[in-house]
Amino acid sequence: MSTVRETRSGRAAKVKKEEGGGDLPGAWAAYGRLLQHLRKRAGLNQQQLGEAIGYSMEQVASVEQGRRPAKAAFTRAADRVLEAGGVLEVLQDEVDRAKLPRFFRNFAVIEAEVVSRFSYDPLLVPGLLQTEAYARAVFAGHCPPLSAEIIDQHTEARLSRQKLLTRVPLAELSFIVSEEALRDPVGGPEVMGEQWQHLLEVGALRNVEVQVMPAGRGFHPGKNGPFVVVESDEHRLFGYFESQGVGCVVTDPAEVSAFSLRYGKLRSQALNVEESARLIERMMGET
Repeated sequence: MSTVRETRSGRAAKVKKEEGGGDLPGAWAAYGRLLQHLRKRAGLNQQQLGEAIGYSMEQVASVEQGRRPAKAAFTRAADRVLEAGGVLEVLQDEVDRAKLPRFFRNFAVIEAEVVSRFSYDPLLVPGLLQTEAYARAVFAGHCPPLSAEIIDQHTEARLSRQKLLTRVPLAELSFIVSEEALRDPVGGPEVMGEQWQHLLEVGALRNVEVQVMPAGRGFHPGKNGPFVVVESDEHRLFGYFESQGVGCVVTDPAEVSAFSLRYGKLRSQALNVEESARLIERMMGET
């Protein structure tokens, strides 16, 4: 999608837009300008750089123009060939975050540096625990439909966020997921089977707890919707919730305190970690 913007000379110029509105992310443009500078410094044209790193000239041009985000493999190869000393890799996290849906990006910056993160998810497996196939199924079901390119970008960004699971220093992570979300066959039986197995594997990490809120519990604080509570590396608490493509970061201490209180209640009402793992194993045995 593009729009027309008037230039200083009075001529109309087309400006590439993100799907869903808004100029393409500045992180992509900044990365592209740096890549172009390093390429020219190395005395290479776009064709030569592409051949050296295993990409087409068109792909290199798209990245340099900020029209397409660089993937991690592209960045590692370009950094090596251009002897950039890691400066491109430093920007990769920003490039990846800019692939996320616009409404989520502010929270993603906070999330990347947290010392703890607690979340309740009643409808879907949380993004940090999703397999690639499950994430693709979620984005493929978006309304209005997303292009294949945007689905790829959102999926890549979601998987990149999962570095938080094993980042050093380790963050304390707790997930409560409703049984209904785990039984909903997003992507089909094969995708869900892989997803259940992945939940068991991630739940075995020493800094991760996965609990299931069993069906039939009656009313509990999570019935009001999903939410997240995080503690930043400066030990400041934030809340976050989203619905229908709109996300909200909560900073008011009283409101965040209420989130924390609700999460504590949910933790006491959900199955414990061992019981949750056994339930997931039973689900796997039922298919």
